[in-house]
Order: sequence, then structure tokens, then C-alpha cells
Amino acid sequence: MSTRAFDLMLFDLDGTLVETAPEIMDAVNDVLSHFNLSLVSQQQVNDWIGHGTLSLLVQAVADRSGQSVEAVRSGELLRQMLPVYDGFYQQRCGTRSHLYPHVRETLLALRAQGVKLAVVTNKESRYTKVVMDVHQLGPMFDAVVSGDTFPAKKPDPAGVLHCLAQFGVTADRTLFVGDSSIDAATARNAGVPVWLLPYGYNMGQPIEACAPDRVIADFSSLPGSDFGT
Repeated sequence: MSTRAFDLMLFDLDGTLVETAPEIMDAVNDVLSHFNLSLVSQQQVNDWIGHGTLSLLVQAVADRSGQSVEAVRSGELLRQMLPVYDGFYQQRCGTRSHLYPHVRETLLALRAQGVKLAVVTNKESRYTKVVMDVHQLGPMFDAVVSGDTFPAKKPDPAGVLHCLAQFGVTADRTLFVGDSSIDAATARNAGVPVWLLPYGYNMGQPIEACAPDRVIADFSSLPGSDFGT
């Protein structure tokens, strides 16, 4: 019988592994300025992160233009903005982001114990790859599920269930680690335990309100880390 606490650990990316909000804000403001719209604040961007780039831009344009979210989502301006944002964000990736405390050491410790590791994020795959490459995270993970890997994003459980099947691990031997109500709902929908970190992007709400199985201060509290139990 395995002595590991879990055989598979799944991690959100933005706000869990990597602090990316500052450079995301930079790219959002780059595109807003390009289209002659006023800039948004860091706190606004933090509260909008979680559902992917399209949703983030919809929220930003609606806020700055005074249009409804529905009008922005169906409008021509958004379609024009998406490729422009892509260029700006590709330039900004890695310029103002950093790993959270104990992330690299903990991932290395878990891998050394044979725990399978996967990223499950709503970030589009092209952006996921850039962020992971910049921070040299790719070799740490056995699988990466991005926001465009399957037709539905988190909180749909498809990405989590795919990882369970891929590695032949049961739900009770799997842990989802995230920072938001989206992550909590994803884990619940897949029937796996969920631990949440308080420092990420939870749309301005206290993380305790998500009722995770545990709130941990940082990666040093994960079982099997060099610092945890």
C-alpha cells in the first residue's frame, strides 16, 4: 500500500503556482490603450481572472466602455481586440510574474516520491506554455490541461477526470490545489478533495467561503513537501 498521502496532485496555474496578475494587467491595459479606452486597475484584473482571456477582456471592455457584458461579448470590438491582446500578452509573459513561495522545491519533492503532477487551468494553451516555459515548470509536470484542451473549461470536471483516467488514479487518491471558487467547484464536480491557497485570485471573495477541505498558507503545507508532514 502506498505511503504517499496522494498519488496524483492537480494544480491551477495563475494565482496558485505563479503570480501572473501584474503582467496580465499590463497586457489588458496595452490593448485598452490601443483601442483608446481608459485603463483598469490591478484589483479589477485580479477580480476578473479565472475564466480565461475572453471573459477577462469582456469584463474589462464592459467596465471601460459602459456597455453590457452581453453587448461586448457579441460585438465586433472584442473580435478585433483578441489578436491584439495575444501579441501584447506574448510580449508581457514572464516580465512581471514569479513563482509563489516553496513551489519549485515542493514540486521537486513530490516528483521524487513518485507523485504524478498535472496542471489544470482555464488559461489558453498558448499562454499556458509561455508562462510555464518562462518559469521552467514544464519538466515538473506529467500532464497539462489548458482552457482550450476540452470544449468546456473549469468548473466542468472534464480536465480532472481526464487526468484520473490517464494516470489510473482514483478520486480519493487525488488532490486538487487551487486558489478560487472555480477550483473548488471543479474538484467537487470531479469528486476529489480540494485544498485552497489564500493569496490568489478569488474574484474578491474570501477563500474560506468556498468551503474547501483545507485552506493552506502556502506550498510548504502540502503533504510530501520538504516542509510539510
